[in-house]
Amino acid sequence: MNIKVLFFASCRDLIGTGEREMTLPDGATITALISKLASEQARFTDMAPSLMVSVNQAYVERDAVLQDGDEVAFIPPVSGG
Repeated sequence: MNIKVLFFASCRDLIGTGEREMTLPDGATITALISKLASEQARFTDMAPSLMVSVNQAYVERDAVLQDGDEVAFIPPVSGG
């Protein structure tokens, strides 16, 4: 299946882009996507636990099963004032 992955703030800086098309096997979960990204960028492993994840603009758990055409966003914690 093909999905679109969006990266924001420090996550975008680490990955090097704000948007990426990816191919995953049918039935893949958010956890599988994180593993694939971590295999390409080892420091993503350290960042992943603090990220919020949304699929099609709704927050999901890491065991959520992805579907072809989904849009996944990785959102790091934000602070400011």
